[in-house]
Amino acid sequence: MLEIKNLHVEIEGTKILNGVNLTLEKGKIHALMGPNGSGKSTLANVIMGHPKYEVTEGQILLNGDDITEMSPDQRAKKGLFLSFQYPSEVSGVPISTFLREALNAQRESLNQEPMGVMDFRDLLKEKLKLLNTDESFAERYLNDGFSGGEKKKSEILQLAVLNPTISILDETDSGLDIDALRAVSEGINAIMDENKIILIITHYKRILEHINPDKLSILIDGKIATEGGAELVDELEEKGYGWIEEED
Repeated sequence: MLEIKNLHVEIEGTKILNGVNLTLEKGKIHALMGPNGSGKSTLANVIMGHPKYEVTEGQILLNGDDITEMSPDQRAKKGLFLSFQYPSEVSGVPISTFLREALNAQRESLNQEPMGVMDFRDLLKEKLKLLNTDESFAERYLNDGFSGGEKKKSEILQLAVLNPTISILDETDSGLDIDALRAVSEGINAIMDENKIILIITHYKRILEHINPDKLSILIDGKIATEGGAELVDELEEKGYGWIEEED
């Protein structure tokens, strides 16, 4: 379980989160929506430990342990993963090399033996097949010259290989055409199981037509304004966010 308690966050003196309370439970897909500027991406980065954000109050608890002061790499070793809204391009580093190094760093933190080249190749083939992606994709340089859809597919491949316990997907659906959205959604659904937590941050209903969330939270003005089930998505589609702000 990941618990966010009364989280207040600033950046360069500007307050962005104003007491966020959010509980993410094992075996469930959570969705987070909200208008532009409400603090969704800030929350994702703070959960992952981005150093430019200052937590002025509150806690982030992972299975009851306070991780608020942990570095990003420590959080990653505990099973947290963030899929970026705008993934960086790394020229000269093939996806396969990047993933093997990342996986073996993860295994080292768990006191496991590094995975050999042949075993890793088999694992990578399996995950590429899961995502309906050609094997040649893994030999391209990481996000270098990729389209928006290819970058997001690269992020989901990382998710599949590293197999994190908690996955935070920050606007994974942005810039995707219909086919890419379907492929990415199928990949997310395929890796979900009863031991994982997935948090999908999105502006739009369309990805939630392919991935059915167990719970939807609405972030407005830096705090959770309301929560509900998947049916809340249709209400937002019909009414927008104004009715929530009025009730709040």
